[in-house]
Amino acid sequence: MIINLARRAHNHNWELDPITRSLLDTDFYKLLMLQFIWKNFAKTSASFSLINRSTRVRLSELIDADELREQLEHTKRLRFSRSELVWLAGNTFYGTRGIFEPAFLDWLEHSFRLSDYELSTQDGQFSLFFRGLWTETTMWEIYALSIIDELRTRAGLRGLSELELDVLYARAKTRLWEKMERLRGVPGLRVSDFGTRRRHSFLWQEYVVKAMSDVLGSSFTGSSNTYLAYKHDLEAIGTNAHELPMALAAMANNDEELRASQYRVLELWQETYQGELLILLPDTFGTTQFLRNAPDWVADWTGQRADSKDPFIAGDEYIAWLEERGRDPQKKLFIASDSLDVDEIVQLLAYFAGTVREGVGAAEFRTARDFCDERKWLPERRIRFSAGWGTLLTNDFRGCNPQWDGFDPISLVCKLADVDGRPAVKLSDNPKKAMGPAEEIKRYQKVFGMEGVRQRAVVT
Repeated sequence: MIINLARRAHNHNWELDPITRSLLDTDFYKLLMLQFIWKNFAKTSASFSLINRSTRVRLSELIDADELREQLEHTKRLRFSRSELVWLAGNTFYGTRGIFEPAFLDWLEHSFRLSDYELSTQDGQFSLFFRGLWTETTMWEIYALSIIDELRTRAGLRGLSELELDVLYARAKTRLWEKMERLRGVPGLRVSDFGTRRRHSFLWQEYVVKAMSDVLGSSFTGSSNTYLAYKHDLEAIGTNAHELPMALAAMANNDEELRASQYRVLELWQETYQGELLILLPDTFGTTQFLRNAPDWVADWTGQRADSKDPFIAGDEYIAWLEERGRDPQKKLFIASDSLDVDEIVQLLAYFAGTVREGVGAAEFRTARDFCDERKWLPERRIRFSAGWGTLLTNDFRGCNPQWDGFDPISLVCKLADVDGRPAVKLSDNPKKAMGPAEEIKRYQKVFGMEGVRQRAVVT
């Protein structure tokens, strides 16, 4: 697939060029979680709110509010097509056919609707809320983020000539190629696209996904974007997110229930899903306390994803915990997904998928050649390792337009705000990612503690 991205960007001149092309244009975990919510919390209300952590970028001064409203209205009118539902019903996900129940798919076809929204501006930023039943609000998260990110991209593209657009995309393609060249041939590499929510644009994500598939072959394991997986016959990648433990914690009636809620959600999840979908995401209220207090059966889950702690530290901590619980780490899966780029992906693979020789640092691994040197590395894995590559795969235009940094990615999130009127909180392993009312954050910190929490730069 060859797209003239510069010409395509230059020709944004029709009345509505829809950003959300399909309700499948979302992360796969949102559909898995939607079925979970539909089964267990169909009558629960929840609200989501937009948060721009990159406050220096005044979004409402870059994006026209009417244009944003038009895109939101378009998305709200979308429905799942018959062919999409047939694909969800009949396709094999994570080795299992029929992962979506017929009753759920029938509900998707006839009853699923997106909630209303509230949009206003305040001090250069958008105030955007989605309120209603949890089943009606949860899916807005990815749609809202991808819409706003692409509208910001389009605002920047409008100021460039066709030649400048051509140079912009030529530089971005060169950067992508250089990254793929470094990954090609790396033994045991497993990397997937996690970049929907902060992509440069839908077309650029599609271009990147096709390029990764063509160049890396089986080392590229798929995309979290369900629509691209559907359209290009790729694996749909994803399991669950912080939203679920945040919601169950908000429903807790006392501190004891609050502490137990992070494990109660796992009990409910494994009643619905099995196998490779049993991936822990323990950092919602802090990974260290989660592992220390976890019931023994939690160690039987397939693996863990690290999304806010230094992945080298998080992986070591998980391996040590498994060994303490009498489980073989080599049979488990460790997924890193926080702010990854090519350097860290290669280094993490060297560190976890083999044995780095004494006196050699992971930072010395840059390309496949480094893995072929027995003086540096032996292929004796410590744990199965996979990388979920997000923003810096699908939106790395840093420096591609040297006259303006407006294409640099920003940290934009759309997170659960409350459940049945109770505030939702996320602590994270990185205090920069904590969110919720200040008083509730203090309460949660008292209940869960702060062990293992360290501040890191936030890219995604």
